[in-house]
Amino acid sequence: MRLTILGGGGFRVPLVHRALLHDEGPGRVTDLVLHDLDPGRLRTIGRVLEDATAAHGGGGPRVHLETDLETAVRGADFVFSAIRVGGLAGRVCDERSALDLGVLGQETTGAGGITYGLRTVPVAMHVAETVRRVAPEAHVINFTNPAGMVTEAMSRVLGDRVVGICDSPVGMFKRVARALGVDPATATFDYAGLNHLGWLRRVVVDGTDRLPGLLADRAALLGTEEGRLFGPDWLATLGTVPNEYLWYWYYRTDAVAAEQKAGRTRGEVLLEQQQEFWGAAGAGSPGGGPGGGTGGERFGPGEAFDAWERARMAREATYMAESREATGSGERDQEDLDGGGYDRVALQLMRAIARDEATTLVLNVPNRGTLPGLDADAVVEVPCSVDARGWRPHPVDPLDPHALGLVTTVKAVERTTVEAALSGSRATATRALALHPLVGSVTVARGILDTQLATLPELRSVLTSP
Repeated sequence: MRLTILGGGGFRVPLVHRALLHDEGPGRVTDLVLHDLDPGRLRTIGRVLEDATAAHGGGGPRVHLETDLETAVRGADFVFSAIRVGGLAGRVCDERSALDLGVLGQETTGAGGITYGLRTVPVAMHVAETVRRVAPEAHVINFTNPAGMVTEAMSRVLGDRVVGICDSPVGMFKRVARALGVDPATATFDYAGLNHLGWLRRVVVDGTDRLPGLLADRAALLGTEEGRLFGPDWLATLGTVPNEYLWYWYYRTDAVAAEQKAGRTRGEVLLEQQQEFWGAAGAGSPGGGPGGGTGGERFGPGEAFDAWERARMAREATYMAESREATGSGERDQEDLDGGGYDRVALQLMRAIARDEATTLVLNVPNRGTLPGLDADAVVEVPCSVDARGWRPHPVDPLDPHALGLVTTVKAVERTTVEAALSGSRATATRALALHPLVGSVTVARGILDTQLATLPELRSVLTSP
């Protein structure tokens, strides 16, 4: 089986490779194609994978490095899209342009998600059209953020051959299961919403919903990252466990204050953390844009993977650090420092489709009557049964009015963002920003776009009309 990863020079690609190294079943991935526009970063990640393979004792898929998109996807059975248009420099601008105007600076929630989407959707559509033309039988697994928005846009071209994934729900399920003392494989998790905007409403084990008991157990809740982040009292009040990204909604003022107090945005932290790794590799700046460089030749045997692992652990340890500091929730649990999550979701998804290994996964898929209150084409994040026939969403109960209000509003903003990205209209982009509840100001929306357009050529090439 042939898997192509778009964004193959990305920092987290070795996590996917790690999952593939441990897959020894029939029909496994035999050829892994890494595609990236930056040859230096591509070669560096190639060296990391060489080290990982050697440490594993050999085996694993053959790795191919490719900078041409058509060549990379031709013959692929699966295409894993994990691109970052504008690189980390774009992320820094997404976060900083909002935060400097007093609104949330976060790359997928609020203003950051809109500006990220504006410059990403046109590239994602080009990818979709290329796949449809040269690899029409391939399945596309989208991890590119904003995952729901990008998946919905790509589905216009690829239909059911594109599906979105995220590692946030599976991480939550594992933490809740640990708190309950149950095996996640024995539980049914009732989860629904949009990407980064969903709620866990029931955890059924042997026919009994165990979630009310957990919500009533303050000590057990404090043993979970969500309990420490949101506070046991607020979770008990909600009667659900929200996706971790809802902290930015329920604690918006605290979130903005925490990010301003931190002095550096998450993107700025990652730039600093990864500078040592990419610099040691000779791959240039981690900020983004084709940088050339030697790309890993400076590393001796085993050194590339060791350097990457040190940088990865620093990344994982500081994930949502500003929110954990603001809430006093402390350091992340050791189990959550393992990294990835999305890599294992992607592998399970590929196995289910290619080998008919039936499973249940939370996916971003068209609604088609699954979640009341949204139209058929709206991409939602819900549990799905997956096998060789594809994915089928599980029926879910309606969201409560509060959650439905958030979901319908954000979906409207996502669609306005896609419209702006495909039409090139700055006015429509302003509308998308101004109508987002976490922005809530036409003046602020215009200011964010002014900064973005002055800083990022990737956005100037998209918003070409008034």
